[in-house]
Amino acid sequence: MIALTAELKEQLYRLEESLWRAETRYDRPAMDKCFAPDFFEFGRSGRTYTRDELLPAAYETGEIPISLPLPNFNITAIDENSVLITYLSELTRNGSLERANRASIWTNIGDQWQLRFHQGTPCP
Repeated sequence: MIALTAELKEQLYRLEESLWRAETRYDRPAMDKCFAPDFFEFGRSGRTYTRDELLPAAYETGEIPISLPLPNFNITAIDENSVLITYLSELTRNGSLERANRASIWTNIGDQWQLRFHQGTPCP
């Protein structure tokens, strides 16, 4: 099992949060490096997204209306190279609060952490 040191936990938190920060989320080279080749997502909407569908386009900009830091953030080791990250997302869109339980699987491939899977499940 991987040792979840304070330094590693901070690194993984920063990686997960980078998905919600406009300056990194809309940076195509950064996200290309972040998403593993076999990445996919079950979105909050119930739709399945592929890696290519989620890589940002050059025209995407603007703030992402998320509450940071990410509430209920937790990391669980899966094996020597993989972790499960869970948290609650809270986004405010058009005056409405959208909450979802989130789960991400990150794998250390070589010397780099890459996102393999993400899921968002709506919650009240």
